[in-house]
Amino acid sequence: MVSDSPTPTERDVVSELTETSEPTPSGGLNLHRHIRLKSDGGHLIVQLPPQSDSDAAGELTWLELWQQLKHRLQASDRSWQPNTRVRVMAGDRLLDSRQLQELDDALSEAQLKLDRIFTRRRQTAVAAATAGYSVEQPLPQDLLQQDDEPTATALAEPLYLQTTLRSGTEIRHPGNVVLVGDVNPGAEVIAEGDILIWGRLRGVAHAGAAGNRQALIMALQMEPTQIRIADSVARAPSDKPSQYYPEVAYVTPQGIRISRTTDFVRPTSTISKSN
Repeated sequence: MVSDSPTPTERDVVSELTETSEPTPSGGLNLHRHIRLKSDGGHLIVQLPPQSDSDAAGELTWLELWQQLKHRLQASDRSWQPNTRVRVMAGDRLLDSRQLQELDDALSEAQLKLDRIFTRRRQTAVAAATAGYSVEQPLPQDLLQQDDEPTATALAEPLYLQTTLRSGTEIRHPGNVVLVGDVNPGAEVIAEGDILIWGRLRGVAHAGAAGNRQALIMALQMEPTQIRIADSVARAPSDKPSQYYPEVAYVTPQGIRISRTTDFVRPTSTISKSN
């Protein structure tokens, strides 16, 4: 998880670029009107202002925000190196595929590369993943409260995607992930819950990322580069089956096992692949 603001231990490595923001009448920064830029350990952070549910007085349109970003990038001291990777902190702001492309274009003009979208909006996450960007969804603050019972840990709502994840794309979500499409080699899906791939899993899948050893990884065709469930790690057997079936990966006391979904139980045996 990545916080929108640095912790005290991060202050030595996070230096905010000079801003030329107009103050509000009270002398503070109007967060509904300004994009913030930060340099963070080799990355550039672009923090978009929050978006209200209703038309707030003085809230900028998307065109105005986009023009502001282009102006800020052109007017800054350009302390970054060419091809510096950019992380966009979208928060609750709703972005569609066109707006994401416009963000990418503006950053490309400044010799920057859009690397990852952090968002709490499912629609934005779906649009970004479909467009081929890496996505991370922080867990909403109200779900971070720990219950007295360890089994009562709350997960975010499932994330449903209909796309093929290309090499270099990473999806992170604090719940279950359901993907209709393939996960190509070099792509990663990381979830705190289960992962269901309605297609071919040929990249990396990490279920139960927060430590849930009961999490599952399911795919119509299981050919992963690596699979992880909680702290257990495994690779698919090197021998290729003559015919593929929907399969499920799960943790046993001896490690991770892969079985046909029709035969799925939780036996205590070493990792293998059923025929």
